[in-house]
Amino acid sequence: MSLGNATKLYWLNLSFNSFSGPIPTSLTSLTSLTYLSLQHNNLSGSIPNSWGEISLGHNQFSGAIPNEIGSLSRLKTVDFSNNALNGSLPATLSNLSSLTLLNVENNDLGNQIPEALGRLQNLSVLVLRRNQFSGHIPQSIGNISKLTQLDLSLNNLNGEIPVSLDNLRSLNHLNVSHNNLSGPVPTLLAHKFNSSSFEGNIQLCGYSPSTPCSSPAPSGSPSEMSKHHHKKLGSKDIILIVAGVLLVLLLTLCCILLFCLIRKRATSNAESGQATGRASATRTEKGVPPVAGGEAEAGGEAGADDLLCATAEIMGKSTYGTVYKATLEDGSQAAVKRLREKITKGQREFESEVGVIGRIRHPNLLALRAYYLGPKGEKLLVFDYMPKGSLASFLHARGHETVIDWPTRMKIAQGMARGLLYLHSQENIIHGNLTSSNVLLDENTNAKIADFGLSRLMTTAANSNVIATAGALGYRAPELSKLKKANTKTDVYSLGVILLELLTGKPPGEAMNGVDLPQWVASIVKEEWTNEVFDVELMRDASTYGDEMLNTLKLALHCVDPSPSARPEVQQVLQQLEEIRPEISASSGDDGAIPSTSE
Repeated sequence: MSLGNATKLYWLNLSFNSFSGPIPTSLTSLTSLTYLSLQHNNLSGSIPNSWGEISLGHNQFSGAIPNEIGSLSRLKTVDFSNNALNGSLPATLSNLSSLTLLNVENNDLGNQIPEALGRLQNLSVLVLRRNQFSGHIPQSIGNISKLTQLDLSLNNLNGEIPVSLDNLRSLNHLNVSHNNLSGPVPTLLAHKFNSSSFEGNIQLCGYSPSTPCSSPAPSGSPSEMSKHHHKKLGSKDIILIVAGVLLVLLLTLCCILLFCLIRKRATSNAESGQATGRASATRTEKGVPPVAGGEAEAGGEAGADDLLCATAEIMGKSTYGTVYKATLEDGSQAAVKRLREKITKGQREFESEVGVIGRIRHPNLLALRAYYLGPKGEKLLVFDYMPKGSLASFLHARGHETVIDWPTRMKIAQGMARGLLYLHSQENIIHGNLTSSNVLLDENTNAKIADFGLSRLMTTAANSNVIATAGALGYRAPELSKLKKANTKTDVYSLGVILLELLTGKPPGEAMNGVDLPQWVASIVKEEWTNEVFDVELMRDASTYGDEMLNTLKLALHCVDPSPSARPEVQQVLQQLEEIRPEISASSGDDGAIPSTSE
């Protein structure tokens, strides 16, 4: 390769090719090189210890990361993701004072995470996901004040989450799931991030109502506690304890059965227990209309008593409240969103607004089946349960063996546009919080927009908090920082971000080189390296769908234009999507889906 003679070359991008074998030694002589991208090839061998900005992801490199990497003072980006690297993460990385991104996701790196990484004060993104790291999470990570994204999931880390991580005020994405962590989650982290950030750690507690932390151990000197611990129980003590436990269990079981029977008899005689099928949502203090299985005649009646006697499983928390999956006695399932009482409007205004929302029906909108007002102020919204979940989990929480092709992504895009157009044109409703977590998918992968109209049920302060949260996740239009009120153009901006999410496969909350998803995509397109934007899965079929992908990319960038007046209305977005891929028909099927775990 003659490139080795280009001693003044400082920018080289050879990604998305079919290069194989080791990196030519001649490239290591490019002493002026500050950026090199060899991503998405079939390169193998070891990694050279030179260059300024290194992006070698999605290859077959093996061996260890060289310690000499710490001498590259100009280095700002290190991306070794999706290779077969092993050994330890070099502590010499801490010498790279200019480093803003470190991504070694999906390798076989192990041992402890170096404490010295805490010296990387300019680091914005740290991704160590899917490796073999063990030991504790370093306390020093809490010193990286500019950190916006931290992903330590799918490793073998143990011990407690350091309280120092509460100091990371700029952090907008955290994932420590599927490790061996234990103890309480730091308070601020537990409030800022939902349960998906912490799941898969059996001994971790305090991050959701279903994982409370136990009370502190009784005080006393070590010798006293040792005496109590080793005190032997007599046979009489054991018999009394066992009898007491059995009695408590028996009484509890009887109370539960009696309670369920009383509730069923009372509700069966109540006027509010009558089925209303697809009619608007009905308010009652004793029951709700059918909630499971769609039509009443299809799934039978399920009232408030069924919900109260159901087995509940928490699915997630949000600014609005908590979402549960309820398994009813007949085996059917419903999804229930319990709203936080202090952020909802008064009862009369709440009932008026929820009645309007309950009448809305469209194949690409999640229908509100029913609601329930309890005697102590509880407010529950009831929806159908659908196990396929949200678009966010569909895109970002799947295994490597699951491939989402372009026709499927385009089908989802068109479904979102149809649902949003109906809200804007037929119901005069602004969503205000459209994210990929609020787009649900039925069994046929039809898109259904969730959480529309919920802003009408909330106080002004609660809605301002939702807008701020959407901004942290990367979906908020820039003008909302001043306007504080959503409109059709801010909804189109959020739709455009989700289109970019479908095209790139990247969550908007992940800062790419310190910028958000729309800015990152625009910068890559400006440099005429457009192919780097697309999800690697889509590039496999670029010869078939390349024109459709490019046209959709242009449309998405149009939607996220910083100037609201330059953005199209949603009707124009749908029209262009249908022109790009006209053979996709409108979504069909029932109007139910599982509510999202987001706002």
